[in-house]
Amino acid sequence: MKKIFIPLVLILGIALSACGGNGAKDASTASSPPAAASSEPESGTFTYQSENGPVEVPKNPQRVVVLTRFLTGNVMALGVPVVGVDEMSKTNPRFEEKLKDVEAVSDESVEKIIELQPDLIIGLSDIKNIDKFKQIAPTVTYTYNKVDYLTQQLEVGKLLNKEKEAQAWVDEFKVRTQKAGEEIRAKIGENATVSVIETFNKQLYVYGYNFGRGTELLYGDFKLGMPEKVKEGTKTDGYVALSTEVLKDYMGDYIIFSKNADEDNSFQNTEIYKSIPAVKNNRVFEADAKAFYFNDPLSLEYQLEFFEKSFLGK
Repeated sequence: MKKIFIPLVLILGIALSACGGNGAKDASTASSPPAAASSEPESGTFTYQSENGPVEVPKNPQRVVVLTRFLTGNVMALGVPVVGVDEMSKTNPRFEEKLKDVEAVSDESVEKIIELQPDLIIGLSDIKNIDKFKQIAPTVTYTYNKVDYLTQQLEVGKLLNKEKEAQAWVDEFKVRTQKAGEEIRAKIGENATVSVIETFNKQLYVYGYNFGRGTELLYGDFKLGMPEKVKEGTKTDGYVALSTEVLKDYMGDYIIFSKNADEDNSFQNTEIYKSIPAVKNNRVFEADAKAFYFNDPLSLEYQLEFFEKSFLGK
């Protein structure tokens, strides 16, 4: 294994020292739109201003390892090749075909990641072994939920030298979500409320704003209402565990059920659940939880389509 590790470190050291003289120039242009596309892919590096300071990263990364399921879709949406992702990303039905030949890794898979010879590693700010990863390849981390989902995609766009493409997606998606929100509110009423529920490890949860499962769209972009009990209960952690007995108090006029077929969903067979108005009025919309968890562009595209179909029949 050392035969692989040491040359990578030396190569990285040479690359960094060779680019040191251009650091100031690159830093000043890092946020500028990419130059017009040429027939040859860009080479070299530039300085990305990360949360933890400047990091010299490749202009055209070709072997990216993503150590968090929260950012896999952000990278994939920009068409940048990945060679390693977490196991949960590989089981996402929206990702699995494209990731079928990609290695499953974690922040403890140091030796496997060395073998993958990445040119960029992306993770969350609390990953383990970050010092070891920095010796393998430029490593950039983000604090989960520090910024909204649109800003996060723009940041990933800057990192991957795809800021123009990221901005184009943001601009288009904002128009689409605004239009969908207006149409949904017109159909179900400005005062209608929506609850988002999911079962995990035999426990039922209800989710608040900005916790995936489409909550960013429902409560943010669409401006739909949240039941008061949900608003109060999710203030601290963004979610709250529910017992069947109190379920009725947390359910809105509409229910989005992020459903995992592998979980215990027996609460749906109880008389308490069946007596909820949204259930009785066929206003429960079930989505595939494995494709519904996150707020990356690919997941958001699916969520938007799901909501347009569920609420509007599109």
